[in-house]
Amino acid sequence: MATASRAVPGILRRPTTYTGLWSWVVTVDHKRIGVLYGVTAFIFFMLGGIEALTLRTQLMTSQNALVSPDLYNQLFTMHALTMIFLGVMPLSVAFFNLIVPLQIGARDVAFPRLNALSYWVFLFGGLLLNAGWLFGGSPADGWFAYAPLTTATYSAGGGMDFYVLGLLTLGVSSVAGGLNFIVTILNLRAPGMTLMRMPVFTWMSLVTSFLLVTAMPVITIALIELAFDRFLGTNFFNPTAGGDPILWQHLFWVFGHPEVYILILPAMGVVSDVLPTFSKKPLFGYPFVVFSGLFIGVMGWGVWSHHMFTVGLGPVANATFAITTMLIAVPTGVKVFNWIGTMWGGALEFKTPMLFAVGFIVLFIIGGLSGVTHASPPTDTQQQDTYYIVAHIHYVLFSGAIFGLFAGVYYWFPKFTGRMLSEGLGKVHFWLWFVGMNITFGPMHWLGLDGMPRRIYTYDPAMGWDFWNLVATLGSYALGLGVLVFLWNLVLTLRKPQDAPADPWDGRTLEWSIPSPPSIYNFRQIPQVHQRDAFWHQKYAEDADGRPHPVPRGGSAEVHPGGHEEEGHGIHVPGMSYFPFITALGLGATGAGLLLSQATSIPGLIVAGIGLLVLFFGVYGWAFEPAGPEG
Repeated sequence: MATASRAVPGILRRPTTYTGLWSWVVTVDHKRIGVLYGVTAFIFFMLGGIEALTLRTQLMTSQNALVSPDLYNQLFTMHALTMIFLGVMPLSVAFFNLIVPLQIGARDVAFPRLNALSYWVFLFGGLLLNAGWLFGGSPADGWFAYAPLTTATYSAGGGMDFYVLGLLTLGVSSVAGGLNFIVTILNLRAPGMTLMRMPVFTWMSLVTSFLLVTAMPVITIALIELAFDRFLGTNFFNPTAGGDPILWQHLFWVFGHPEVYILILPAMGVVSDVLPTFSKKPLFGYPFVVFSGLFIGVMGWGVWSHHMFTVGLGPVANATFAITTMLIAVPTGVKVFNWIGTMWGGALEFKTPMLFAVGFIVLFIIGGLSGVTHASPPTDTQQQDTYYIVAHIHYVLFSGAIFGLFAGVYYWFPKFTGRMLSEGLGKVHFWLWFVGMNITFGPMHWLGLDGMPRRIYTYDPAMGWDFWNLVATLGSYALGLGVLVFLWNLVLTLRKPQDAPADPWDGRTLEWSIPSPPSIYNFRQIPQVHQRDAFWHQKYAEDADGRPHPVPRGGSAEVHPGGHEEEGHGIHVPGMSYFPFITALGLGATGAGLLLSQATSIPGLIVAGIGLLVLFFGVYGWAFEPAGPEG
């Protein structure tokens, strides 16, 4: 295992280096933290996939008895929570960590130790959320956790306690990460990189970060109120004591709909960077793509009540949110037309990243069209709580977010490992997912229109739903097989020598201007940016007819015309620290102690007290730790 810091000419070398596992515990390098996020998110993604396959196997035939009704409820609740909070969101954050500093010409994020803290809090929050599988049962009331179903009266076990404290912990991670990337993108851009010269992925990372720091506090308030109801006997959601269960729905969906765009905007950013590379032309309508992303981020706050058309808010509220729901489809359509315009007339090269990007566009259009039907309150009333909703959400989030992010996995994998994933296995993976996706979730549209409710663990054979449920289950097995193909591709690739050049795809943005994998300091010289697609313009010039031709380059893999050396001192890289890990461990132990206190009050409070002491020790040590490269 390589040491965590290297002695490189011109770089301050720390007196203490770490190797092996401990080097990952104390790292604050954004690239290593991105790897930690990505690996952890993919493990949770596979766990959520196993939960989904169990659900589909249960529904393969009518009156199946593979799992009990209570276990089924736990499975569909934890499947959604795992995929959303522990799979897609942290996989996006992995790309934020890996890509954003390189795309803006920075040597690290603004707050490296805060970045490490956000990962460790995410890890302990994910473990806390899943601990119910080992201790007393997992949450079983759906990821939306509608009150009063989730109060102690109707959910007497500990499952919802894991839900409350797990999500509260994960919220700390999300807000910390969001604040970090807002400051990083706004303050650490290379000289000359104006906002309208930033790559689209960086733009979507910025919008997503603002959504994180504004949406997560809303669900935090709701979770604190639910915790008070469960732990202290308050009545925020008890209508017989003056509470209001609709309050939970408003708080949850005010968070929940921006959350949809937190999941999808990073994938849109990935696709917006992949398509120009493999179309061999600039992104068509760059300003429109950027501003449509901004518009989605703002409008996402104005559509939450289309999840509540059947609650009885009245015709004025229903009409208002029907209009806003139709309006938010406009910027998404703008993006789609610009993506198609990018490919139109381009020299298309259908490598695996391009296949996933095009697959994203095709499948996301289907999910978007089914979503627009929910803008009509009468139609939504018919579709509410049926499998039509399940089909829509998966076409948006699986074929949307996951396809887009895996386009990024195949696109940027050589940059951070120095190895090229197998194109053959990558294309097998794509087609298994593309075909399996449609076989799995396509039939759910007409199952839902035929009246099959969601969240039922079995059904009567007289309903006539057996055939399409069998088809959907077989499709889900194809999705699982695609994951296995990807894992095999990973194993084979990581076992071979490094074979990736610095710029294997003829990329357009700054991350391709440095070696693969990047050095600990990223850029020996801070680049000077003069145009959008900065690296492409370093490689090519246009003749009188507008045709690009290569510019002669030197032998170095890192070429930055106009860049400036930081003269007078070495390149400062942040020092390693174990205080983020200790702080996160204390926070996780505190949450675990509060959970334990519900079963055995005194031992649980002791564990919580120890956790608080560890938390305070971590924060105190952090406060007095030197911030320089030798800290």
